Amino acid sequence: MPQNQAPNRTAWAKISKSLLFWVLMAIVFGALLGQILPSWAIVPFATFNDIFGKLLGFIVPLIIVGLVTPAIFELGSSGGKWVLVTVGLAYGSTLVAGFGTWGLAALLFPSLLSNQQVPDLAEPANAVASLMDPSFALDPVFGVMTALILAFLLGLGMSAVNATQMMDVFREFRTLVMKVITTVIVPLLPLHIFGIFMNMSKSGQFVVVIVAMAKVIVFAFVLTIVMLLLQYGVAGTVAKRNPLTALWGMRDAYFTALGTASSAATIPVTVRCARSNGVSHEIADFTIPLCATIHLAGSTIKITAFALALQYMMGITPDAGSMAGFIMMLGIIMVAAPGVPGGAITAAQGVLQGMLAFTDPMYALMVAMYVAVDSFGTATNVTGDGAIAIIVDHLAKGSLGKDATASLATAHEITESH
Repeated sequence: MPQNQAPNRTAWAKISKSLLFWVLMAIVFGALLGQILPSWAIVPFATFNDIFGKLLGFIVPLIIVGLVTPAIFELGSSGGKWVLVTVGLAYGSTLVAGFGTWGLAALLFPSLLSNQQVPDLAEPANAVASLMDPSFALDPVFGVMTALILAFLLGLGMSAVNATQMMDVFREFRTLVMKVITTVIVPLLPLHIFGIFMNMSKSGQFVVVIVAMAKVIVFAFVLTIVMLLLQYGVAGTVAKRNPLTALWGMRDAYFTALGTASSAATIPVTVRCARSNGVSHEIADFTIPLCATIHLAGSTIKITAFALALQYMMGITPDAGSMAGFIMMLGIIMVAAPGVPGGAITAAQGVLQGMLAFTDPMYALMVAMYVAVDSFGTATNVTGDGAIAIIVDHLAKGSLGKDATASLATAHEITESH
């Protein structure tokens, strides 16, 4: 075998295992086959989507409890001042990303998406129907809002009374939930998207939707650049450093994240870049692993932009109170996002369907758009971690002090758990 064939096979193996690869294949082949296949050939995929959608609705509340409860406990029981400061900065950054995206979308979407309205996107008039009896249901154990409230009460309560034995049960439950996500939900998502786009193409909606998706993806990408400039502008002002120089110093982390699409996999490079920006080794080793789990400003921009775009395309004007609550809850739910490529959109499903009433086709489109630019969101996340590290380094004067051991241990525990 020629020597150059082995690297080629290795590269292809990596690509073929990528969620992005399969989602793109699902979109392309779904759109093409939807144009040429008769309705009866699409019925099995419509039936699968019906069942899979109901399964997701059943599992989502359990995912919320399984992921959010341990995250709240671990943060609440940290006891370290700098852990709380870092979490506060990360959450504040996420809120700015979400509310800023909402404000700009409200200004620009009326002109940007003026000819891309699809009022029946949730239930297309010409869509192929499922074989399942409409009365068939998989009722969840409890609703999404109940799951969110329960997760907070359990997490904070166990932290308050230091219920470590009970927490061990929830850690095992989290492992179970992660197993379901990685072995069932994520592998089947491309097939779900394939069926959605095939049906969408059959009903004549594909061209309108794909043009709108392209516009919104460009909009979200530009916002990620603006967000990085804002983050480093604030960090530079606080620490009295040149923000553009500091941002340029994180370039290796940004481009590494473009390739890995994983904040966790980019941690070593992000730590090295933060140190080269003058952040002390102690602070860099603490803030970067912690922020890799809890700071997802780039992901928040994408999810908020795509959610608003789909609502606009359907002629839905989001209620201000509901949208504000969605953004604040999304910022919290991102703390529990699984540490796998595309994991944030899985964790966000509960708030999308529970607070914004997203249907299965709408959520499938969200997944398709999110995964298509997943690496850019991840690159924004990890590069923004460097800005938080600069701020914490300035506030802590380069040392965690008495909280050092506990804070570093907590950061390691939270990162490893995700």
